[in-house]
Amino acid sequence: MLKIQLSQRLPMPIQVNLECASGELHALVGPSGSGKTTVLRTIAGLRRPSSGKIECNSEVWFESIDVAGKSISLSAAQRSCGFLFQQYALFPHLSAVENVCIPLQNSILNRNERREIAQVWLSQMGVGELAERMPNQLSGGQQQRVALARALARQPKILLLDEPFSAVDAPTRQNLYKTLADLRKNLNIPILLVTHDLREADLLADRITVIDDGISLQTAPPRVLFQKPRNSRVAELVGINNMFYGVFDSGNLTWDGCDQTFIVADKGKIPSNVKVAWVIPQGGLSAHNLPSDITVPATVEKMSSLGQISVIQFRIQGSTNTIEWEASAAEVKRLNIEVGLLMHIELDGNQIHIMPLRPINDPRRFLESN
Repeated sequence: MLKIQLSQRLPMPIQVNLECASGELHALVGPSGSGKTTVLRTIAGLRRPSSGKIECNSEVWFESIDVAGKSISLSAAQRSCGFLFQQYALFPHLSAVENVCIPLQNSILNRNERREIAQVWLSQMGVGELAERMPNQLSGGQQQRVALARALARQPKILLLDEPFSAVDAPTRQNLYKTLADLRKNLNIPILLVTHDLREADLLADRITVIDDGISLQTAPPRVLFQKPRNSRVAELVGINNMFYGVFDSGNLTWDGCDQTFIVADKGKIPSNVKVAWVIPQGGLSAHNLPSDITVPATVEKMSSLGQISVIQFRIQGSTNTIEWEASAAEVKRLNIEVGLLMHIELDGNQIHIMPLRPINDPRRFLESN
């Protein structure tokens, strides 16, 4: 189990709390410059926070109330971390097997034993036959496998992955995903993955932490995160398209720019008569050819086909609001959907998720947005 509480003032403010269990893959997502890589480097001992605590398997790697009151701070060499960088960081003058031997240099093993272990890891990564090749003789995917073998050669207690798949093509990336999935079964260590790719995080991670401006905004399993973001900023960062605004008042939710009102469960977490953001998942939407008391008239504005799925953008009648709906090819055919068609959209109020406009620890979150 990896437990992290970080607080840093300079050069970039950081306020991050997260846990990652053995065998769990925990993804860190957020915009460029949000502090994701800084968190990894801090865990590895390559940067030092102002205060906080880093604990791995009950061993404290760092603990400090403030800079002047340092109590524990293990060096990077003393922390058992495997670190895989975005650009591989292989030594160009060393062969693949020699690169994997590097973390074993200070062990009690002799040269032959180190090479045997390195060869085993290369074989496990599927590049055993390339052991004597130099990095410039390897493809991007092969270099990444060598770098991963090197990160694991010392049998670390945690594995840190800093956008490891961003520099390879899509087929190679898919193969590396499979390799990582197989490794997880055997390693049983915490794995932290920094990625800018939300689909990648959704596919690989057990839990995701959203970081923005150095602050962890929400940690949740992918399904919860994408359906129930904590606030409007999280919804924006995870790319939720159908996010709207309105006023929530004791179970009644208005829709800015529309006459529609929804009945939404009041969980007592948001005061009455305040401005909120709200989202609705695809499962809460349906489209009909005929109107009813619970539908909203909307015109088909755009259609984009993605294989057997069409993404349809509706313009709500008499409003500036648009809403996106994903439909199967069969559904498009059944409803005779085409651009310009007037349809009637049903929104399931039971699936609407309302949120504060600002992070939960911001006292301004219930104020009217500017």
